[in-house]
Amino acid sequence: MKKNSLLTMFLLLLNFALWGVVNNMSDNLVPAFQRIFSMDQDRAVLVQVSFYGAYAVLAMFTSILVEEFSFRTGILIGLGTYMIGALLYIPACVQQSFDFYFIGIFVVAGGCAILEASSNPCVLAIGDPKTAIRRLNFAQAINPVGSIVGIFLAQKVILSHLHPATVEERLQMPAEQLKPIIHNELVWICVPYVGLCVLLLAIWFYFLKHPIYTSVESGVDKGPLGRRFAHVAGAALMTAIPFAVTGWLFPDMDKLCWMLTGMIGPFCCILMMKAYRESFLALVKSPQYILGLVALFCYVGMQIAVWTWMNAYGQKELGVAPDVSANYYILAIAIHIANCWGGSYAMKWIAPWKIMAAYCVLGAMCCFGTIYLPSTVVFTACGVPFSWNILCLMGISLFMAILFPTIYGIALGGLDPKCFKLGGPGMIMAILGGAVITPWMADVISAKESIFFSLVPMMDFTWDANLRTSSGAIRASFFIPIICFAVMFLYAAVFGPAKKDTVE
Repeated sequence: MKKNSLLTMFLLLLNFALWGVVNNMSDNLVPAFQRIFSMDQDRAVLVQVSFYGAYAVLAMFTSILVEEFSFRTGILIGLGTYMIGALLYIPACVQQSFDFYFIGIFVVAGGCAILEASSNPCVLAIGDPKTAIRRLNFAQAINPVGSIVGIFLAQKVILSHLHPATVEERLQMPAEQLKPIIHNELVWICVPYVGLCVLLLAIWFYFLKHPIYTSVESGVDKGPLGRRFAHVAGAALMTAIPFAVTGWLFPDMDKLCWMLTGMIGPFCCILMMKAYRESFLALVKSPQYILGLVALFCYVGMQIAVWTWMNAYGQKELGVAPDVSANYYILAIAIHIANCWGGSYAMKWIAPWKIMAAYCVLGAMCCFGTIYLPSTVVFTACGVPFSWNILCLMGISLFMAILFPTIYGIALGGLDPKCFKLGGPGMIMAILGGAVITPWMADVISAKESIFFSLVPMMDFTWDANLRTSSGAIRASFFIPIICFAVMFLYAAVFGPAKKDTVE
């Protein structure tokens, strides 16, 4: 890789770290908002609906943006959008409004969505196609490094500043006593989202001149600047108008359905323009691509769901405080990072799809351990207790390594270059899984009856009024990740062998 390409790759890796920080802070906002606003899991999980719904809404818009302009334009707009969203946290804090935070989180995530949809295909395109998947795995291995930073910020800045009052105690407090407590907690939520570092990163990218950012290999005739602006502006309006109108007309509409309305406009925009329509239809006719979307949907949903409810699992099973339970999350991310690097290195000798299939089997086994193994403490390290089921819970993260970039690379492998800039951001749309599977697990966790409960009849279903769940319910919810692992295993087994250029 040439010197200028190495600099470009380094700056791209900073992007991967950035959305790792933001993603994992959002995971910890669920338990934080649940306590701050005294709400159930099904409402607190709207944090994830907002965050990952933004990916689905803006993925196709980003494909039009980078098609008409460049990867660099997408990266700069993504960074700018993130900064706007971070600033929205300030009035949300002043108003003490969860609904306002819902909007701010959406805008922050929208910036990350544009950034990620622009950066992932850029990494694939920047070097030798034969090592594209290995290169993307390397870049994705930087993402959990940012995750560690995000978890540390969440633990030391957000969770550690939560008032110790339980939900029941808060409900009994008079408003004049509760309001300053909530204000202080929300101030500490705002602090980590300061966007100064993102602004500096945007300046670096502005002055970076590399042909990979300005060239567009596609079947779309870029044409005059005015027409390109018109295409992007039209896509933006067709994204925003249905979204705003349905939210205004139906304020009580299910938030996930509301997010999905935002996907209508970009799809209509793509179908209205001939060149985009041809690329879109070519993608639709590719089973490898379409089922790759399904597999990626399951992966992201499973990852976000497991990491979101890991804190609650530790609190319920071992009775530890939220900031102590966050240590399981940190350790899980640490072993995830280690295996991202290890798995990427192993791809020099073993085909990525074979590693992926093996990891899916081992990950499912860890899920079964999380469900059925006891909570008896087997050892304590640095004041943090560990049991066999907690070790299996962290083991799920170990075997989630390399799955995202491998699915991404297999799905895009062999695509016509004319479809690449539409297909790459389109894959990011599958991150909607975080907005669907996380609430699905929340429904099981907060339920007093579920079809999954019949699979764990021996567990304790005594209701915990503070955590709004039971041991049996939170354990049973981990059958959902098993389903996700099964889908990904089938995708690797069917389409992996056909991808001959995954190993150099």
